[in-house]
Amino acid sequence: MKARSDELQIFVCVIECGSISAAAEQVGQTPSAVSRTLSRLEAKLDTTLINRTTRRMDLTEEGKYFFEQAKLILDQMDQLEERLSSRQQNPSGRLRINAASPFMLHAVVPYIDEFRRLYPDIQLELNSNDLIIDLLEQSTDVAIRIGTLADSTLHARSLGCSPLLIVASPAYLQQHGEPLQVADLSAHTLLGFTQNEGLNQWPLRHVHGDRWSITPAISASSGETVRHLALEGQGIACLSHFMTIDDIRAGRLKVLLAQFNSGYRQPINAVYYRNSQLALRIQCFLDFIQSKLAAYASADFKG
Repeated sequence: MKARSDELQIFVCVIECGSISAAAEQVGQTPSAVSRTLSRLEAKLDTTLINRTTRRMDLTEEGKYFFEQAKLILDQMDQLEERLSSRQQNPSGRLRINAASPFMLHAVVPYIDEFRRLYPDIQLELNSNDLIIDLLEQSTDVAIRIGTLADSTLHARSLGCSPLLIVASPAYLQQHGEPLQVADLSAHTLLGFTQNEGLNQWPLRHVHGDRWSITPAISASSGETVRHLALEGQGIACLSHFMTIDDIRAGRLKVLLAQFNSGYRQPINAVYYRNSQLALRIQCFLDFIQSKLAAYASADFKG
């Protein structure tokens, strides 16, 4: 068995205080408890550290060496705690974030300047991938995922949610007209996804339920590609509010069929391995992004 730090502390305290009773008072234990700790430590080390009599106690040669080394170890532990405490007060270090391209471009990049002003000692590494990645293989601290999570090996922290909106460009609507009923979509060019078929189930109420299944005329693996197709007037798309809010406000995209929207909101989660202890730099980033996403959770469907 190996010696524990609390045993080292009691041993050092006994030597510095000069007696077991004085050390017991110092550490808030009974003399018998301190004596048992010393005996247990000697048993673990298989050596005598202190020659004890009723009148005095003297360090053996092994005890003198062990006392010097124990002091060094405890001093190093104190220094380490002080350094960690300093890092916690001033978050620092490299932070590797992974997210799908649309989220990275629309919900992270616009706020990087503000984040870096708040936390100048954090070095950000931003990686985009529209597919699920292995966090360890990609050396990622935390990944941000949109939609329902299925991987039980990961721990998740909810950052909020974002509505899904049906949108099209004014140019498309001028040429093809605006659908006024959900069934009208069958006469339009619809833009969808290749990788996640669930994204081709649009949150629209109709006589048969609140999900409208589409067959895309044009499909893409990336939401950002679908967004650009919509902006170019290539069809009608269903996209997250966080990636279309600026386009809607600027009039580049228009929200359609808002009165039929079922109100479904995509979950947004930060994920990391369950055995990970979140460093303060990660907590600061997640708190920051969560505050920015709060507006999406309460957004209406009219843009």
